[in-house]
Amino acid sequence: GYGPEREIQTGIGGLAVRRPKVRDRSAENEADKIRFTSAILPRWARRSRSLDALLPVLYLRGISTGDFQEALAALLGENAPNLSPGVLSRLTGEWETEYGRWQRRDLAARRYAYVWADGVYLQARMEPQAECMLVLIGATPEGKKELVGFQVGMRESAQSWRELLVDLK
Repeated sequence: GYGPEREIQTGIGGLAVRRPKVRDRSAENEADKIRFTSAILPRWARRSRSLDALLPVLYLRGISTGDFQEALAALLGENAPNLSPGVLSRLTGEWETEYGRWQRRDLAARRYAYVWADGVYLQARMEPQAECMLVLIGATPEGKKELVGFQVGMRESAQSWRELLVDLK
C-alpha cells in the first residue's frame, strides 16, 4: 500500500508524492521485525534536500526571514507552503543548535598535516563596515581538507585569533 499523498516543495515547484509502505512479516515477534525507512523520501519530509540546503545559503547571503517567501516565489511559485517566517525562524534555531553542536565536537582524535589560517572579509548584509571571518582549514594525512573552526569578528587581530584558538582547544 501507500501512505497518504502529500506535496513536497522542490526547486521546480510542488510535487505530489505517495510513499510506499513496506512491512516485514518474516519475523515471529515484533522486536525482530525490520523497519524500512526510505532514504529518498523520509517520513515527514516537506521539502527536497536541495531546497533545504538552499535556505541556509540564502540566510547567510543576507535575506531576512520575512523576505524568504518573496525571494523564493520565482522558484517555487506564489504562496510556497512550509516557508513562512515562523518556519524559517524555527529552521534558524535548528541551524544555530547544529552549529553549537559542531563547535563543541571533540577534535582530540583528529590529526592534520597542514593547517591554513586566513581572515575573509564579508559584506553580506550591507553593513557600513565589513566583518572578518577567521577560518582554519586542516589537511588530513590522507589529503582531505576539513573546516577546523571559524569565528566572526570585526577585524583580523591577534586577540581575535587567540580567542578562536583557545575556543578550539
